Amino acid sequence: MKFSHPLMQDNFSNSDMNAVVKLVKRKKRVLTQSKYVLEFEKKWSKWLGVKYSIFVNSGSSANLLSMTAVKIIYGSGNIILPTLTWVSDINSVIQNNLKPIFVDIDPKTLCMSEKAIKEKINKNTKAVFLTHVQGFNGLTSKLISFLKRKKILLIEDVCESHGATFNNKKLGTFGKISNFSFYYAHHMSTIEGGMVCTNDKKIHDLVRMLRSHGMAREINDKKVENKIIKKYKNLSPKFIFLHPAYNFRNNEIGAVIGLNQLKRLDSNNKKRIYNFNIFLRNLNPDKYRTDFKTKGNCNYAFPLILKKRSLKNRDKLERILKRNRIEFRRGNAGGGNQLRQPYLKKYVKKINLNLFKEVDHIHFYGYYIGNYPTLPKNKIIKICSILNSISYEI
Repeated sequence: MKFSHPLMQDNFSNSDMNAVVKLVKRKKRVLTQSKYVLEFEKKWSKWLGVKYSIFVNSGSSANLLSMTAVKIIYGSGNIILPTLTWVSDINSVIQNNLKPIFVDIDPKTLCMSEKAIKEKINKNTKAVFLTHVQGFNGLTSKLISFLKRKKILLIEDVCESHGATFNNKKLGTFGKISNFSFYYAHHMSTIEGGMVCTNDKKIHDLVRMLRSHGMAREINDKKVENKIIKKYKNLSPKFIFLHPAYNFRNNEIGAVIGLNQLKRLDSNNKKRIYNFNIFLRNLNPDKYRTDFKTKGNCNYAFPLILKKRSLKNRDKLERILKRNRIEFRRGNAGGGNQLRQPYLKKYVKKINLNLFKEVDHIHFYGYYIGNYPTLPKNKIIKICSILNSISYEI
């Protein structure tokens, strides 16, 4: 059998499918959003360590709901964003007519540079929308203190970093809002899905409404709902729409898969961390970056980054990867430097790419390859051996 290494192996177990079969075989079954969605939200909140979670149809929807809530509650302004992130983080800012302000990354975490964030803060800044890229922690104690002192919101994108920590506390518990994705290739999956998490009840109530057409009855708090009903006496109590909103609901099938996958998330994450460290110990540090800040990390994929800036070396690496059927994605999170993407040309004028050298290195010379719980140690060592054997120009 030829050697091959896909980005991801099947993220669904037989027990996941059995849970779905059990659900759909019930005589009285509800498959749209119902009791299992609520149960998944509660158990996810307990696992993460927050008061509230709202299950939605994707991590991208979680991003959009978060930025919509920021716009409604806190008003317009600037949102500081990373240049290395998934496109929906940036789109959620643009779609809410908020102003995106971009910063370069820290090469040791692939997350936003703390220094660059501080330099971009001004009186118009509403929030820092920080992405914890590929399982790395992007926070520091100084940054958290700085944002609190300046009264600037922290929004965490934890879509790629389930279970990663900072100071022994899970990422996604530091910001005013945090977002998670349950896409197929991530730490756990609900087929498609995401979660919005917060400790703020006002945000929780608003996001629950925004998720489902802006309907007041979606708040799931009778006391609050009754106040709204009294205020709008001329409307049907079941059809009071407070905001122009979306339909981002998920369903019971996704919820039962999520409930089942959550049971093994911690054990799977330990395997991912173990695998990641094997990659780092066996890669040649003269050819590839291995000096990442790994404390608290939980990587769903392995970042493979050439040290030398050489297109010849890059092209040679890609040829070897393809020859050995090692699946890869260039540019790491989201395909590299988002400032080079055509969708941003209309919204960001006069981009000086020389100010974004770190993310540009990732854009041209950075990759990720698969790291999943079922990956055996000998295969990781084999992959590293293939990579180390490549003869690059000096």
